[in-house]
Amino acid sequence: MTSTIGNLFWKFAERTASQMVSFVVSIILARILEPSDYGAIAMVMIFVTLANVFVEGGFSSALIQKKDADKLDFSTVFYFSMAFSVLLYAVLFFVAPHISQFYGKGYEILTPVLRVIGLQIIVYGANSVQQAYVSKKMMFKKFFWSTLIGTIVSACIGLAMAYSGFGIWALVGQQMTSAVTNTIVLYIVTKKLPGLMFSFHRLKGLFGYGAKILGASLLINLFIDIRSLIIGKLYSAKDLAFFDRGRQFPNLIVTNINSSVGAVLFPKMSQEQDDKARIKQTCRNSIRFSSFVMMPLMLGMAACAGPFVRLLLTDKWINCVPFLQLFCIIYMFYPMHTANMQAIKAIGKSGTFLTLEIIKKSLELISLFLVMRISVTAIAINMALLTTLFTFINAYPNIKFLDYTFKEQMNDILPPIAMSLIMAMFVYFVGKLHYPDIFLLILQITVGASIYIAFAFLTKNQEMKFICDLILKRFRHA
Repeated sequence: MTSTIGNLFWKFAERTASQMVSFVVSIILARILEPSDYGAIAMVMIFVTLANVFVEGGFSSALIQKKDADKLDFSTVFYFSMAFSVLLYAVLFFVAPHISQFYGKGYEILTPVLRVIGLQIIVYGANSVQQAYVSKKMMFKKFFWSTLIGTIVSACIGLAMAYSGFGIWALVGQQMTSAVTNTIVLYIVTKKLPGLMFSFHRLKGLFGYGAKILGASLLINLFIDIRSLIIGKLYSAKDLAFFDRGRQFPNLIVTNINSSVGAVLFPKMSQEQDDKARIKQTCRNSIRFSSFVMMPLMLGMAACAGPFVRLLLTDKWINCVPFLQLFCIIYMFYPMHTANMQAIKAIGKSGTFLTLEIIKKSLELISLFLVMRISVTAIAINMALLTTLFTFINAYPNIKFLDYTFKEQMNDILPPIAMSLIMAMFVYFVGKLHYPDIFLLILQITVGASIYIAFAFLTKNQEMKFICDLILKRFRHA
């Protein structure tokens, strides 16, 4: 338990530190650059992200899940990933002009942008196996330093280029610098290089599990990116920028908490894959704790979205407010999704994992075609409704696999939802006061935090007690 909390601390510290730097930098860049610059980057990142899924997806998870993965396994996947990433980049390089033509006149800049930023694919090919090794060995302190240094260096490059008038290329420079620096530092701090060895037999053995996880990852990312593709094509770069920016802020919080929990849970559960009772307890603790933290942050951010955007991004980004609020609702259920899906992966049920994604993505595809020509807001509302439905779908298999009933899962998340809803109502009405945005935002945050913490103490919430005990323990050892 102590080891898990320690690794969770370092993973959360890594995400928090990097995202805090990214958050500040994104605010400054948003004030300098135009929404259309962000929209253009979002258009090309659709294709880079999908290519990265092929490189980072299934085999990395297979290495973590395999109990006896050794140096030969890691070296084999490394060389395969590098070769495959070079092939994918070559394809992307030659199709770049056709992608620019797809979006229409005025988007010719996308061709060189895609060819440069697409180099990330090769960088991630070199990095994916190293990250799998660090995750499997639960060495999350290593992640902390590589990510933090990469984020700081890329922030400096991005800001310098933006102030020098490079426009969209400032965003390209920031992303490329982050990927390269992160990879180099991770190799330095781990001192772990691949051996000169390769085995087709080992690759084939990892393929059965990895291919299903890769298929599921492709479906997940495809349907994240297909919305951006449709918005960029049917509407405008500005519309896509508002949609993407509305997703970015709640996603910063979700990335910190959800990815931290998921990154630690999967290797932890994989180690315990033969003990279903322990996996259930780990899954349940994760859902309870992350929901206790995530729910108030999401609903609180939705309640104070107006002054938040006006203060940080200025009025030129005010159209992203409704999207920010909708994405807060979408992301508040992610702790439950993550814990359930990581448990399914950890016990080796990659087929079930893939089947769930096929069912969910089929529903997403049908509903997306029904609403995509109504408005960008309709697309976001559709996402929020589907997320609620997917909470039930993701929970269903673990009723059988872990004897973790849906009633138990609801009992684990309803208390923080109830407390967060009450808190959010108070925060929303405080936002109606006529104060300058900075004072209004500080007042909303103070009122919201005070109400939520008071409710947690009054209801003798176990997660609140755990946090207090952990803080006290840290102070005693300080």
